[in-house]
Amino acid sequence: MEYIILIVSLAGIVFGADFLVAGTVSIAKKFKVSDFVIGAAIVGVGTSMPEFVVSFLGAVGGNADVAIGNVVGSNIFNVLGILGLTAMFFPIAIDKANMKFEIPLCIFVSFLVTVLALNFFNGTPATISRIDGLVLLACFILFMWYSFYRDRKTAALGSGVQQEAAQSEEEDKTPLWLAIVKVAGGLAVLITSCDFFVDNAVLIAKSFGVNDAFISLTLIACGTSLPELAASVVAAVKKNTQMALGNIVGSNIFNITLILGLSSQVMPLTSAGITAVDYVVMIGAAIVPLLLGFIGKINRLAGAAMFLCFAGYNWYLLSTQIA
Repeated sequence: MEYIILIVSLAGIVFGADFLVAGTVSIAKKFKVSDFVIGAAIVGVGTSMPEFVVSFLGAVGGNADVAIGNVVGSNIFNVLGILGLTAMFFPIAIDKANMKFEIPLCIFVSFLVTVLALNFFNGTPATISRIDGLVLLACFILFMWYSFYRDRKTAALGSGVQQEAAQSEEEDKTPLWLAIVKVAGGLAVLITSCDFFVDNAVLIAKSFGVNDAFISLTLIACGTSLPELAASVVAAVKKNTQMALGNIVGSNIFNITLILGLSSQVMPLTSAGITAVDYVVMIGAAIVPLLLGFIGKINRLAGAAMFLCFAGYNWYLLSTQIA
């Protein structure tokens, strides 16, 4: 029965992502918002709702391994797994503008949460305190404010982004009310389907006797990132790779800053199950888009290499679990 629910939930995730992307694009382009900002600040936040729910409930239940592992594992999967898999079929362009703020910020917050979580400053057991969480929340506010500020400033200067958005707006005849319904309905289906997927994946995993840290870094992390996968693939199929990239970068920033920031306000997050290796892989994954940005895109070969790195990381986790 659990396997049937997994399949049905996966179908719901794909269906919900299609509605979410279509509705969000319609709304944002009516207000002349660029594709990357749509993906980073709107779709990225929306598709991260499952991570928020799982991590927040993990914090409430006193299970920091789930709260932190879900975010760390999701961020690794988002870049190496989702971007890698998407780029294998649809090469993803990386704009110079993305390399000036969003991608560096993603690297910065990945490094910051590692420093905070491992307490390099005082050497105490790994903990994300309430004060650490406030620092992360401040980064989230900065990200959201600057994303929209820069987009409005670019539009005011009459750049090509504005012209492209205006042209797309003329082509998009979707009524505003219908676009809003698509966004709300798509997000509801995404979150509900993801919840069923994660619950049943965990049940199956626990039947094999694996621990919470492993489950959160792999099954829960990948399960709660399925909306990002679906949204990125749908956006890429629609020839909107900038939205696919923005979705992943924005989601990763959101996961670290808002999800862990709020979760740590419920209860300081102390976790021994998430190791330095996991944090280092997360930082490395965040750096990959910046390095590939110098050649202008994530091509099919780079995408395949990223996905192989993701598979190798999971093999490492599995081997340590078996040992």
